[in-house]
Amino acid sequence: MAAYDCDVLVIGAGIVGLSTARAITRAVPDARVVVLEKEAGPARHQTGRNSGVIHSGIYYPPGSLKARFALQGSAEMAKFCAEQDVPHELTGKLIVATDRSELPRLHGLIQRGREHGLPVRELGPAQIAAYEPEVRGLAAIHVGTTGICDFGAVARRFAALAKDTGTRIAYGAEVTRIARRPGRVAVGTASGAVYRARALVNCAGLHSDRVARLAGDDPGMRIIPFRGEYHTLAPERAPLVRGLVYPVPDPAFPFLGVHLTRGIDGAVHIGPNAVPALAREGYAWHTVRTAELAGTLAYRGSWQIARRHWRHGAGELHRSLSRHAFADAVRRLLPAVSDDDLRPAPAGVRAQAVLPDGTLVDDFLFAETPGIVHVLNAPSPAATASLPIGREIARRVVGILA
Repeated sequence: MAAYDCDVLVIGAGIVGLSTARAITRAVPDARVVVLEKEAGPARHQTGRNSGVIHSGIYYPPGSLKARFALQGSAEMAKFCAEQDVPHELTGKLIVATDRSELPRLHGLIQRGREHGLPVRELGPAQIAAYEPEVRGLAAIHVGTTGICDFGAVARRFAALAKDTGTRIAYGAEVTRIARRPGRVAVGTASGAVYRARALVNCAGLHSDRVARLAGDDPGMRIIPFRGEYHTLAPERAPLVRGLVYPVPDPAFPFLGVHLTRGIDGAVHIGPNAVPALAREGYAWHTVRTAELAGTLAYRGSWQIARRHWRHGAGELHRSLSRHAFADAVRRLLPAVSDDDLRPAPAGVRAQAVLPDGTLVDDFLFAETPGIVHVLNAPSPAATASLPIGREIARRVVGILA
């Protein structure tokens, strides 16, 4: 049985875990850091399966970690991409109200954007058409600091930069056990290797609560996976959308709704529709992991979500099972789209932290126990804000090492 010693172990080679590893070595240059990743490469789950949007921070309440990290992270991410030759573009985006009931929420977003110091413009129908000729709405706001990039490429660049400073990344290293004693953490993997460290960082994303329990900690929440289902516009119909177009979000549900995104690849991605996944990595309806599904169904918070949000959930489920219903949702913003214009695209799964009372945790959630920093909820805009998030986690780790 091979054994390895280091100063810091990071579990998870998504964009947050890799940013954290890089930030630790920048803060403590002689620190020995090892990243454990169960997959064969980085960014195989949430990081590599999102819409690739650099978020401005307009949605997030002042004072929240989301707002702080997004406002700081969006500028840093654009600068990082430029410096590292990662494909990106500053596009701006429209948030469009298609119903009068949405206008008060749209006006609230305008005020919030101004509180954050963001460049926001109020638009009427004719001005909407100047940005997006095929989009229809009663009113909209244009947010100038939103952009797009390839977050998988960002994560791979983080990995390369971390390795340049001595970080070791072990792929195919699934964590199966964690033992602790004062000043020391030992982590065993499925291959039988054991890694010993002074500090451990749990950036396991979809498995963050499970890793916390392996360490003997009660996370006080559970990850409930929601699959985000996407379509793309047929290539000949892609000119219908020039940039990024979002609906006005429902504040009662921490998802942004079906939106239109011209990605860095030039394709127009439409989604996501959000439905419960039947496995933590359940990227399709036929992917079912019985033990994981049983854990979700046995959790009291799951039933509280169902009771509280069943109407919203029924609509999402209908759109999942019916391309016509999905297209109807798209036509609220883009009337010219037809059912046949939509092509199925790869799905993502969101690691949604849920409290026992059914509350959907809507901000970043960290927990610190002796020798360990747990990242228990890292929702969007985690990819956008991965640079300041990595520094924040590194700051906590430095406190353990001191």
